[in-house]
Amino acid sequence: MADIAILGIFAADTAYRASRLPRIGETVLGEGFALNPGGKGSNQAVAAARAGGDVAFLSKIGRDTFGALARRTWDEAGVAFAGDETDDPTGAAFIFVDAQNGDNAIIVNPGAAGTITPADLDRWGPTIRGAKVFVTQLEQPLDAARRGLEIARAAGVRTVLNPAPAADLSDEMLALCDLVTPNESEAALLTGLSVTGPADAEAAARALRARGAGAVIVTLGELGALYHDGDTVLHIPALTSGPVVETTGAGDAFNGGLVTALAAGQSIERALRVASATAGLSVTRAGAAPSMPTREEIDRLI
Repeated sequence: MADIAILGIFAADTAYRASRLPRIGETVLGEGFALNPGGKGSNQAVAAARAGGDVAFLSKIGRDTFGALARRTWDEAGVAFAGDETDDPTGAAFIFVDAQNGDNAIIVNPGAAGTITPADLDRWGPTIRGAKVFVTQLEQPLDAARRGLEIARAAGVRTVLNPAPAADLSDEMLALCDLVTPNESEAALLTGLSVTGPADAEAAARALRARGAGAVIVTLGELGALYHDGDTVLHIPALTSGPVVETTGAGDAFNGGLVTALAAGQSIERALRVASATAGLSVTRAGAAPSMPTREEIDRLI
């Protein structure tokens, strides 16, 4: 059994670099293209494994070219695939990358992973119950994510929810989470509060805890991250290692580094520094999964 069980999707990222997005009916000449492995859950699994974590990934992929890409990605990173292959197509994503600053906009279709059900989570229950940390996001169906959290919580496994992409969540689902890790926009959607800096992030974290979350980390990009568990408030600055090339996957890098450190029994302050270093290194490289740093690189930056 792996120390870290991650539920999520794999999507083949088709990334287009251009000066701007086209308007409806318009064609814009691009400046670059790349096909890379992606999907928030898969990216987090790769980030965690490259950071030194023992990772099992729960998902569904198709028996197709993109599914083969997924398998190669996990094999190279050291991720154990504990999900299913199906006849449905593997997920894919359109990623626009701004050529000027590296910012991105994404459309994702989860494909086979969009058919994950609570019954699938029941079948995958032994992997979840055998882990130290269970992680999920919201790209696969919401009821499947909730069932995974329920199984982990009942087994005493630490539960981490990265509420991305942003969605309206019930208090009951938040109460299943030992740790919730939204970014600014996700925290704003979940709380109705504007989040633009550490003070706002602390207010949003308090609001999420009032709704049932055990602890909250609000990621703030270049402003670092804010942690609040009711007793302790920590603001960890961002760690940088060079110019920003692309921010795609930065949040996944943060979460992957974070749960690796937590599964290893490290303090929350150390885990936040590992997460910050993992994200800081990832943005200096193109792509999502291909940008994830190794344990040695993370330790060196810290």
